[in-house]
Amino acid sequence: MDLALVGILGIVVLLLVLFLLGMSVGFAMGIVGFAGFCYVVSFKAGLNMLSSVLWSTFSNYGLTVIPLFIFMGQIAFYSGVNEKLYRAAYKWIGHIRGGVAMATVMACAAFSAICGSNAATAATMTTVALPEMKRFKYDPRLSTGAIACGSTLGVVIPPSVVLIVIGLSTEQSIARLFYGGIGAGIVLAALLMFSVYLICLLHPDWGPVGPRSSWKTRLLSLGGASEMIVLFLLVMLGLFFGFFTPTEAGAAGSFFAIVIGLVQGRLTWKGFSASVLDTLRVSCMVYVIVAGAMIFGRFLAVTRIPFDIATWVVGLPVPSVVIVAIIFAIFIVGGAVMDALALLLITIPIFFPVAVKIGYDPLWFAVTITVITTLGAVTPPVGATTYVVAGMARDVPIKEVFKGTAYFLPAYIVCIILLMLFPSLVTYLPGLVR
Repeated sequence: MDLALVGILGIVVLLLVLFLLGMSVGFAMGIVGFAGFCYVVSFKAGLNMLSSVLWSTFSNYGLTVIPLFIFMGQIAFYSGVNEKLYRAAYKWIGHIRGGVAMATVMACAAFSAICGSNAATAATMTTVALPEMKRFKYDPRLSTGAIACGSTLGVVIPPSVVLIVIGLSTEQSIARLFYGGIGAGIVLAALLMFSVYLICLLHPDWGPVGPRSSWKTRLLSLGGASEMIVLFLLVMLGLFFGFFTPTEAGAAGSFFAIVIGLVQGRLTWKGFSASVLDTLRVSCMVYVIVAGAMIFGRFLAVTRIPFDIATWVVGLPVPSVVIVAIIFAIFIVGGAVMDALALLLITIPIFFPVAVKIGYDPLWFAVTITVITTLGAVTPPVGATTYVVAGMARDVPIKEVFKGTAYFLPAYIVCIILLMLFPSLVTYLPGLVR
């Protein structure tokens, strides 16, 4: 059988296993990749490849950055920093129409800068922000939509686990990807807040005006969030000036997050234990997905599908912008039916070489497709972040939450277009990193 056909069948089988059997993404990629590799090469070579990939993945020093940043976010979560960040944002802009929803997006962006997880940000901000928006009689569609879409910033704004994994799989600087994510994250956060403004213009009763805080109260509110601002600056400036490697930055951030939690008296032994357990659970899930993707990537490599596709695409008589637009459309559709990390790990071996070969900046492409996959977190049928919000807000039907997120979808499309028109939004800050 032709190798390219074997590769295509492998991808089809993988999708069937994922959607029909509901198997874990990591295990599905690993099983299909191992079986396909054995078919193309040999069973003995497949066993050697399997042991090599598993050992290199789970003993990879570079991957230790993942649990360290996850641990930092969990410590911040169990220290209750989310509430302080929300209160600070609320004091500054809660008095304008839709201001409480805008404050929620701001708080999601700030918490994402420490946490790096969609689900944790969604669960946290639903608990903190939704009661406030109910108190001011905000429409449930606006309130849940703002929380769900604001929480997707955790994938883009560092320390993002997705950006870390992309950096490791494409052999790019994680620090540079982080700084690229800052630019894209700020653009997306601003567009989401502008969406709240437009929604309230169309439906003034959806976002009533909140009370105005004095300047003294606003300035004092910043003091409550100052520790986490310092923590974020410590990590990012340490990476920027080359004081830390990404792994060291994660370790330093985790240490100071613990110190801040203890000094404030908000981190209990129960919270610390829960942080460790949650970190182990999430890290193991990510490691299994990475290992499965590596095995599946080896299978695709021996079938030469990524190289054949890259060669074929480069030879198409169309502008490169059309090619990259088609790739982005595939990511938008794929993100709606698959987990973002799994989708990226499956498709990067195929599309990353194509983008580089037609002349696009690798860092810009990596950050932009990360932004694109955030759409999937709030788009049915998967919409994982939306289900988290609906699960926490038990009195709001999932259908209403999806209706709310639909109002924010144009913001994502505009963000993607802006990143395509102005690549420096992503590449400027990374260009300054030492």
